[in-house]
Amino acid sequence: MKHLTISIVLFAFVASSCSAQVKDTLAEKMMVYQLPNGGWGKHTSDKKNVDYTKKIDSKLLKIIKATGDDFATIDNNATSREINGLIKAYSNTKNPDYLKSAEKGIHYLLSMQYENGGFPQYYPNTSFYRKQVTYNDNAMVNALTVLYNVAEEKEGFEGVDSKLKEKSKIALQKGIACILKTQVLQNGKLSIWADQYDENTLQPEKARAFEPVSLATGESVTIVKFLMMQPVNPEIEKSIKSAIQWFRESKIEGYAYSVSKDSGSTIRTLSKKEGSAVWARFYDISTNKPVFGDRDGSVKFNYEEISEERRMGYSWYNESGTKLIESDFPKWLKKNNISQ
Repeated sequence: MKHLTISIVLFAFVASSCSAQVKDTLAEKMMVYQLPNGGWGKHTSDKKNVDYTKKIDSKLLKIIKATGDDFATIDNNATSREINGLIKAYSNTKNPDYLKSAEKGIHYLLSMQYENGGFPQYYPNTSFYRKQVTYNDNAMVNALTVLYNVAEEKEGFEGVDSKLKEKSKIALQKGIACILKTQVLQNGKLSIWADQYDENTLQPEKARAFEPVSLATGESVTIVKFLMMQPVNPEIEKSIKSAIQWFRESKIEGYAYSVSKDSGSTIRTLSKKEGSAVWARFYDISTNKPVFGDRDGSVKFNYEEISEERRMGYSWYNESGTKLIESDFPKWLKKNNISQ
C-alpha cells in the first residue's frame, strides 16, 4: 500500500509538471509592462526607457504599475514590438497567456485608429503632436504591418481570434487608403510622404522644433515597401511608381553619410564618395530642397548652418533609397509582371 501511495503521488507530480505552461522570460516581462488599455509605452512612469534586459524587482514593479494609459504609444516600435514578441513566444510555447496578451494589444491598435485610417503616435494621450497621424519612425506602418499579419494569418498570427482578423482586414484597408490619400501632390505630380499630418485635415504638419513640415525620405521608403506587400491595383501601382521616380530625381550623388562613435560621442559625417548617393532626411514640400531644423524652430537649407548639437544628435541623411530603387522595385515589378 505504501508503494502504491508513493506511485500515485509521483504520477500526480509528473502529470502536474507536464500540464504546466512553458514560459518565455521575455514574454513574461512584456505582460508585466502591458498597460491597462492593451498598449505599451516606450517609457515608464519615471520617464526612463522600457528596458527588457532589466530584472523586475519590487522597486521597478512599482514604477511599471504606476505607468498609466497616457504612456501607450506606437512610437519607437512600442506596442508592435511587444505584440510580435508575444506571438513569437506563443508559437514556440503554445502558452495561451501570450496569445491573450497579444490579442489585447491588437485590440489597442484597432481602438486607436482614426476613422480616416490614420494612427496617432500616442493614444489616448493627445498632447502636443502626439495626436497627429504619424509616419515618423515608421509608427503607423509598424501598426499596419501587425494588422496585415493578423488579417493574412502570417508570421505566426494564425491563432488570433477570428473576430480580430475580420476587424484587422477592415482597419488595414482604411490604413492603406489613408496612405494613398496622404502622398504629397506637387504641381499635380505625386511625390512621397511627410512625417506627420493633421489628424482631421490630413495636411502635413510639423512636430518637434527641429522637425519642420517637409517630405520624409526614410519613412517614405518604409511606406513604399509596405505598399509593395499589398495586392496591386492601379492606385497602388501609381503611388509606388511615383515615389520611385521622386527618389530617382532627388538623390544627392557623390556623397556618403556615416555614423561613428568617438569616446562615447556620436559623430555623423557627410563626405564625398564617388559612386555613392544619399538622400536628405527632410525635403521642402514646395521646392524639393533639403531642409534642416534646429532646436529654436528655425529651418535651414544648409546642413552646416544648424547647431552642432543637432548635427550630431539627429540623422540628417540616409542611403535607404538606393536599395529601394535598385533592388526592391525591380523585384516588385517582376513579381507582379508590371512594366516600368
